[in-house]
Amino acid sequence: MARRSGRRPGSSGAREQILAAAREQFAAGGYEGTSIRAIAAVAEVDPALVHHYFGTKEKLFTAVVAPPADPGELIPQVMAGPVEEVGERVVRMFLTVLESPTTGPGFRALLRGALANELSARLLREFFTRQVVRRLTAALAGVVPAEEIPARASLVASQIFGMVLMRYLIGLEPIASMDHDQVVSALAPTVQRYLTGELT
Repeated sequence: MARRSGRRPGSSGAREQILAAAREQFAAGGYEGTSIRAIAAVAEVDPALVHHYFGTKEKLFTAVVAPPADPGELIPQVMAGPVEEVGERVVRMFLTVLESPTTGPGFRALLRGALANELSARLLREFFTRQVVRRLTAALAGVVPAEEIPARASLVASQIFGMVLMRYLIGLEPIASMDHDQVVSALAPTVQRYLTGELT
């Protein structure tokens, strides 16, 4: 069957078709193994139309995952300050994002989707590796060995996502009712050790 190319006249759903195709392709092949051309072929549009709607492959990937906040903005903010206090800033940043009426619902929906659907989970893992681990590797250069960053980042994620699950999705008491300072006091030392301390 020949692939149709170019923008379909009167097709208002082209953007959604591209997103659906990209979601499928990124989940199957990962970010590096997926091309704009392959996504366009599955969506049955011209690659130029993909660029028209999304610009770059990275922007398309971000649109597919739909994170409620941009790691490219948050990680530099978290790393701006004494490195020995980065654990506290990480926990406070997540609490702020999760309790904001703008970003909180999206973050919780993203996690619910990853828990319920393997395709969503694969996309979230890929996004975490590309967007978070890569930036942490640059931010912690000279502080800890680069080869340790993936393990450190995944350990931090285990703490943060565990907190999100219990505090916001399940509502386990007393953590569900703790104020920010109590949550920070409990979690920050562990997050700090995962980021900069000894892992043995």
